[in-house]
Amino acid sequence: MDNKTTKILQLGRKIFTIRKQRKYSQNKLAEMLDISREHLAKIETAKRCISLGLLIDIADKLDVQVKDLIDF
Repeated sequence: MDNKTTKILQLGRKIFTIRKQRKYSQNKLAEMLDISREHLAKIETAKRCISLGLLIDIADKLDVQVKDLIDF
């Protein structure tokens, strides 16, 4: 696995972990973000890259700073 893929996977895991800490289901967070649950699932499992705008939205909805999501 290359470094880029590793970092995308780490980001997805971080989003998953914080989402669980906030007790949000994938459906709930996806609804808050106005994306499909499938899209969120693919982000959390590194099967889809994430745009900067969506990363900012996710951080906002999870009540964390973007740097908290990418600090790995």
